[in-house]
Amino acid sequence: MATSIEEALQLIYKHTVPKSLKIIPIENALGYVLAQDVIALHNLPSYDNSAMDGYAIKADDAQMSLKVKHTIFAGDNSIEELESGFAIKIMTGAKIPKGSDSVVAFERVQSLDNTITMMDKVKKGSNIRLCAEDIKSGSTLLHKGEKIFAHHVTLLASQGISHIKVYKKPKVAIFASGNELKMHFESVEAHQLYNTNSPTFFARAEELGCDVDFIGTAVDTLEDIHEHIKSALDSDLIITSGGVSVGEADFTKEAFGAFGYEIYFDKIDIKPGKPTTFGRIKDTLVLNLPGNPLAAALNFEIFAQSIILALSGDEAKYICAIETKIADDYAIKSGKRAVMPGFFDGSSFKLYASYSPGMIMPLALSNAFIIVDEKCEMLKKGSSVKIISTRFSFNSKEQKELLNSCGV
Repeated sequence: MATSIEEALQLIYKHTVPKSLKIIPIENALGYVLAQDVIALHNLPSYDNSAMDGYAIKADDAQMSLKVKHTIFAGDNSIEELESGFAIKIMTGAKIPKGSDSVVAFERVQSLDNTITMMDKVKKGSNIRLCAEDIKSGSTLLHKGEKIFAHHVTLLASQGISHIKVYKKPKVAIFASGNELKMHFESVEAHQLYNTNSPTFFARAEELGCDVDFIGTAVDTLEDIHEHIKSALDSDLIITSGGVSVGEADFTKEAFGAFGYEIYFDKIDIKPGKPTTFGRIKDTLVLNLPGNPLAAALNFEIFAQSIILALSGDEAKYICAIETKIADDYAIKSGKRAVMPGFFDGSSFKLYASYSPGMIMPLALSNAFIIVDEKCEMLKKGSSVKIISTRFSFNSKEQKELLNSCGV
């Protein structure tokens, strides 16, 4: 009996554990997952400072003319105390002098003969960035299991943190099998095809933060597939395509069986990609995907991505859908859960007009897909759907309005 998508994902999460740890400099941290909480070492700002260029004053003196004493620049360690009836010119980021409680911008004062007069009322505390209003020493900045992005590096640098402990990136090995397959750098005969799955898996695994090895393309013999498996067993995850169906030349599962392959599931209630298989050889996880390019790529997005996220230690290891509206009416053949590619333009999702498991173009022109319930026979235009992205950004060929206005 075929395993449901939900059951297959639960088996993946059950049998996949994060990698071991290492310490790296923050400059190299992009894409890694934290293996421990990061605690703030310093207040930020570390002192009360001016939010703009202007004058430090006492708010109670705002109704009188004030004599300007001198200027404090960012980085100055001024220790004087401001007296009533005086103002101190101050630059953005400079330490607020004792005795002052407000900063007035240059453009909000009238200046004559080194004396200033306020043009408006002054609220106590105006234009002052208070000590620790951004980050408080001892607070948790980042949590174990968070993936590091560029602006997280900003946080780390702000605390003088030079190195962090992270999970090692998953090591993934990839190969395909099939007598008909040739690599893109080889010549093909009329009865042969280029191997598109392996380069696709390689690129996508790298996008997901893995260290990837391409093992090659095996011919449909047990001996050759065995050699490819041996070369891949030092990896955390082996991903193959082809040879997992029931044809006379489909040897992949049998070949892996010689190495003690423990299978967790070998058929999924999904269209396309039913023969997708997942298991383990000792410490190495194995995902066998079908040979048809579209079926293989879409199943990679669901199952390989989930394995990789779980291996990486990422707490956000669950695939997240975006809710939007379907662009048109679509009739669907019911009976199986179907994976259907299409394009999300930022406001609605349009299914690819015509596709089959062996096609390539639908994948290249799509940026998302949906999984449709086996009972579904029609998607009505304007109805809500959950889409899953195959790309990291939703950019447009046309400039779009980015500003949000208040709803009415």
